[in-house]
Amino acid sequence: MTPEEFTQLQYGMFVHFGIYSTLARGEWVMNRERIAPAEMKKIASEFHPERFDADELCRLAVDGGMKYLVFTTMHHDGFRMYDTGLSDFNAKKYCGRDFVREVVESARRHGLKIGLYHSLNNWSDRPDAVDALENQEAYRTFIENTFARLRELVTKFAPVDVLWYDGWWPFNSEGWQAERMNAEMRAVQPQLIFNGRNGLPGDFGTPEQHLTPPSPWRPWEACVTLNNHWGYHAGDQNWKRPLEIINMLLACGSNHGNLLLNIGPRGDGSIPEESAQIVRTVGQWLREGGREAVTDCDPFKFSPTLPKPSDRGDWDPQGRMTVSGNNLFYILEYWPGNTLTLAGFRGKVLKASACAGTIPLTFSQDAEHLRIALPEILREKTAPVIKLECDVPPAIYRTGGMRDPRCEHPRYDPVQPDIQYE
Repeated sequence: MTPEEFTQLQYGMFVHFGIYSTLARGEWVMNRERIAPAEMKKIASEFHPERFDADELCRLAVDGGMKYLVFTTMHHDGFRMYDTGLSDFNAKKYCGRDFVREVVESARRHGLKIGLYHSLNNWSDRPDAVDALENQEAYRTFIENTFARLRELVTKFAPVDVLWYDGWWPFNSEGWQAERMNAEMRAVQPQLIFNGRNGLPGDFGTPEQHLTPPSPWRPWEACVTLNNHWGYHAGDQNWKRPLEIINMLLACGSNHGNLLLNIGPRGDGSIPEESAQIVRTVGQWLREGGREAVTDCDPFKFSPTLPKPSDRGDWDPQGRMTVSGNNLFYILEYWPGNTLTLAGFRGKVLKASACAGTIPLTFSQDAEHLRIALPEILREKTAPVIKLECDVPPAIYRTGGMRDPRCEHPRYDPVQPDIQYE
C-alpha cells in the first residue's frame, strides 16, 4: 500500500486489547502501578477472553464505515497477543489462542486493510529499556531482541499493510536504529508503510487525541479514543457522542487525513455496548451522505478580520459545511425547524437533496436568501447531510452587519480575535 492509498481509506478502527483489559484500569496499568513482571504472569494466567470474536470486531468496523483495522499485537507490558517462538509470555501459552492471527484473517475476509501495532518498549523482558539506557551490552541485546520480534511479526502475518510502531521511549531514531529497522521490515514485506513512532517521520503522521494535520501537509492519521482510555477502563463512562465523531471525520476529511477510532474490549473480549452503538450510528451517517461530505472535500474557511481572496465559507448556527467542486454539503447538527435559511449564498442552486440523494428537497432562492424546506423525517436522523448542487463553486459571504459595506471592511472583527472560529 502506498501512502496515497492509505489516505483514501479515511476511517479505521484501532483495537487496544491485552491482559491489561482484565485489570480494567487502562493499558498503562503495569507501569502506573509498578506491577512486577512476575505478577503480570499471574494476571496472564487469569486472562481467558472467551467472548473475543475477531469476526464481530471486523463486522462492526464494516458496519461503521471503516476501511481498515489496527490491532495491538504487543503493548508496552510485553504480552504478545500471538503465538511466538521468542517468549513464553504470549496468548498462545496462556489462552491457547493466537488473537493476531484471528484478527488478520478476519480482516482479510471482511475486505479491511490491516495494520499491526507493536510497542518497541517492553516492560517485561530483560534486558528492558532501562537496562539498555544504563549498559551498552544490555542495549545491544535489547535492540536485537526488538528487531527479532518485529521480523517474526511481519514474517508470520504477511501480507499486512501497516506497521504501527509505538512506545519509542527512551530512544530517538538513532537509538532505535530506525533506518535499519524500516529497511529490514521492508525486505520482508516491500509493500509495508510505517508510522513515525520509531523516531523517523514515517509514511504518515499520527497526531494522538487531536486533529492537527502536519505542516507542511503529508499523509496523516489522527488516533482518538472513544472515551478517555485506550485499553478498557471500567470506571470510564465518558463516551463521545456520535456527533463528536462525525465532526472529527469532517475535520480530518477536509484536511485530507484519516481518523483512527479506538475500541477497547473488556477482559472477557466483549465489546462495550456504548462503543458498538456509537460506531454503528456514525456508520449509518456515512451511508446517508456523510461519506461524500468527507471524501475529497475542502474546508469551508474564512478570515474573521479583513477578507481574503480565498475566503469561501462562514460559520452557521445550525451545522458545518464542506465543499467539493460545485457541491456544498451542509451537515445539519441542530434542528432549525422546517426551514433552513442561508443568507449571503453565492452561486445558483440547481438541486438540493438529503441522505445521499434519497430525499429530494424543495428550495427557493433570491438575491438575499436561500431557503430549504426540511421534511420532518430528517428530524430523527443524526446530523443529516444536505447536498446542494450549484452552477459554480459555492460560497457564502456575510458580515457583522445587516448588509455588506460598499467599502473595505472587516468580516466580523476589526482586531485579531480571541475567538476560535474553526
